[in-house]
Amino acid sequence: MSNDHHFRCLERMYHAAPINAWFRPVLEVGEGTAQVSMTVRPDFFHAAHVVHGSVYFKALDDASFFAVASLVNDVFILTATFNVYLTRPIADGVLRSVGRVVHRSRQLFIAEAELFDGEARQIGRGSGSFMRSSIPLSAEVGYV
Repeated sequence: MSNDHHFRCLERMYHAAPINAWFRPVLEVGEGTAQVSMTVRPDFFHAAHVVHGSVYFKALDDASFFAVASLVNDVFILTATFNVYLTRPIADGVLRSVGRVVHRSRQLFIAEAELFDGEARQIGRGSGSFMRSSIPLSAEVGYV
């Protein structure tokens, strides 16, 4: 299987996940990298009318996760830990998270992501550790 084919299968798996029907993100996967974009909507807001931190987490974790997944073509990856830093609020436009793998060993991967607003200002950042699972990449998890 080519890398490009693997990347497209990961993108299809992501877009088919039930949670993404609500968030409506767009994922682009590359070698050791991934980018997630989402249009900001008022139903993402907390009481102060800006995007809730859980949306930041989702975008950062997803970009980091799929950066790691791009390097593993046989099993599903799991997030083991993730730290989030919220650096600026956002209330409109598109948020874009860019993830990249910064360390890899046989079982452990570390990835980081930055989150940007539509003016390319950083609005958050995060890093996490990821590990291989025993779940095969297959049609059962949407990998087609």
